[in-house]
Amino acid sequence: MAMKGDFGCPIAIGYDAIQQKTATLETMIAALNGAVDDISKAMRLHRVWVALAREDIGDQHRRTTLGPLWLLVNYVALMGTFVFVFQPAGNDAAGYSAYVAIGLLVWFYLTEIISLSVSLFQREESFIEGTTLPLFVYVMRMALQSIIRAGYAIAGCIVILLLSGSALNAAWLWSLAGLFMILLATPAVITVFAFLGAFFPDSEFIVGNMMRVGMFFTPVFWVYNGQDGVQKYAYHWNPFTYFLEIVRVPIISGELPMHAFAVTGIISLAVWAIALLLLGRYRKQVVFLI
Repeated sequence: MAMKGDFGCPIAIGYDAIQQKTATLETMIAALNGAVDDISKAMRLHRVWVALAREDIGDQHRRTTLGPLWLLVNYVALMGTFVFVFQPAGNDAAGYSAYVAIGLLVWFYLTEIISLSVSLFQREESFIEGTTLPLFVYVMRMALQSIIRAGYAIAGCIVILLLSGSALNAAWLWSLAGLFMILLATPAVITVFAFLGAFFPDSEFIVGNMMRVGMFFTPVFWVYNGQDGVQKYAYHWNPFTYFLEIVRVPIISGELPMHAFAVTGIISLAVWAIALLLLGRYRKQVVFLI
């Protein structure tokens, strides 16, 4: 009888482990189904978040003379300041202008979606509590706002690139593909950081400070030429580096940055996986968190 018990115990433990794994898998599948359902409902309500995003942009510049064109002016002014202050000695001014123009374009976009996402659900508290709109509607509302604002910066960046002597060629299509990859990752990034802010309100200040400091550890305005030390690690181990490179390298050097595309693709897929799990699991609990 004791021998049967000895043989039965591992079998029972193994059965319990299988049950736990099965339950975990079922929970993940249910979460993914819930997330897909929320996203599909939000996509069918695209007119809602498009109208809200356009209204937000208009309200931000309603009583100004230039209106949304201030977004273009701000970008050009900041780009000119960075070039004037940080241009390395002996560097070609036109080439460095193009380098910084693309770097600032991508960095400011990433900074905006990450920093503003942390407080997204708090800002939308009245809508979340007072309506039954899918949670992904608010994600897309913010994503479209950021894309519209980035559109003005893109217009200014293209003008700067052409004035700096960057020839319009087929390599620009790879840069466009890089921008498209960043846009595809945007809703996932917003979702992840919005839930982070809902669970940990202090993360709004932590993330904001990290992004401000992170700019100096990212090759936005400084050029990496194989140096050792901090710059080496800041270049190779910084995920933001690769998001900049997929847009900048095709235009600056005419090359296809395969490694950068691979890294950004892996990061984007990982963020989307996390976003779907969070959205499916906690979309109904957000109203209690805020």
